[in-house]
Amino acid sequence: MKSVEQIADEIIAREGGYVNDPDDPGGATKFGVTIGTLKALRIDNDGDGDTDADDVKLLSREQARDIFVRDYFHRPRIGALPEAIQASVFDMYVNSGANAVRILQRLLNDMGHGVQVDGAIGPETVAAAEAAWHAAPRHLADAYGIARRNFYYSIADRRPSSRKFATRRDGGKGGWIRRAEEFVSPRYHLTEAEHRRRVAQWD
Repeated sequence: MKSVEQIADEIIAREGGYVNDPDDPGGATKFGVTIGTLKALRIDNDGDGDTDADDVKLLSREQARDIFVRDYFHRPRIGALPEAIQASVFDMYVNSGANAVRILQRLLNDMGHGVQVDGAIGPETVAAAEAAWHAAPRHLADAYGIARRNFYYSIADRRPSSRKFATRRDGGKGGWIRRAEEFVSPRYHLTEAEHRRRVAQWD
């Protein structure tokens, strides 16, 4: 298995460099680390006494990796989950915070393992995830990736300004959808035609 640091480096590469998209609720972001995260951690990279977009611009890959490993993997206890889903949950946690865990908890409920949907990884969620994994090892990882994909589509359904993250200008799969499908077996990827049918209502 890849180390958590290697997975974090892959997330950093996936997230890309500095952006400050007005349609992104996260605001100024670099390597997937938002200005809100830097403010919460009181990181002042330029030493001027506050945390603002300039500090985001100065964020290093090493800082981003340390933040992800400490605050987005170890702190939410993703390492307690079955190995098969750790990378996907970790990636989603960076992208959407505790929603990553809520998606898993809803999925586990759908699979018959009753858990509270609270966004926290506790003994109940860990036990349910282990039971689901033992019952169908590969299915859990694919099902979680598909649930991520559906979550992204649902955001874009509700928030038109976010549709550019789920679909390209030419109508093809956008970054959110491709990102979710990186953790799904190819046989469960949507075809371009299926994707276009899913987003046709957005036109």
